[in-house]
Amino acid sequence: MNTYELRTYTLKSVEAAESYRTIWIKHIESLKAFGIVTHGVFTVPDAPTRIVALVAYPAGTDPAEATARYMESDLFKADMAGFDFSDFSSVEPTLLAPTSFSPLK
Repeated sequence: MNTYELRTYTLKSVEAAESYRTIWIKHIESLKAFGIVTHGVFTVPDAPTRIVALVAYPAGTDPAEATARYMESDLFKADMAGFDFSDFSSVEPTLLAPTSFSPLK
């Protein structure tokens, strides 16, 4: 069974959030090279500086290890070229466990 993670990115401004949201178009493709599937990227209407992504890792994959490998990759560095990392206030990963009736098994 895949491991699911909800990743919440809080940025310092609405402009930085919009910029990072567009970067996710690139991340969706580059994450595939690491077996990580993006199920959705969302904005939060009442918190416009937040971007939320739902991703899945292959069964048996350690999400923290896979994320570290991805962030060290040339693909990630290319995706993030020109983005100021100091625009992040926080990144909060939350592991999710599908329930027995979840269609995302």
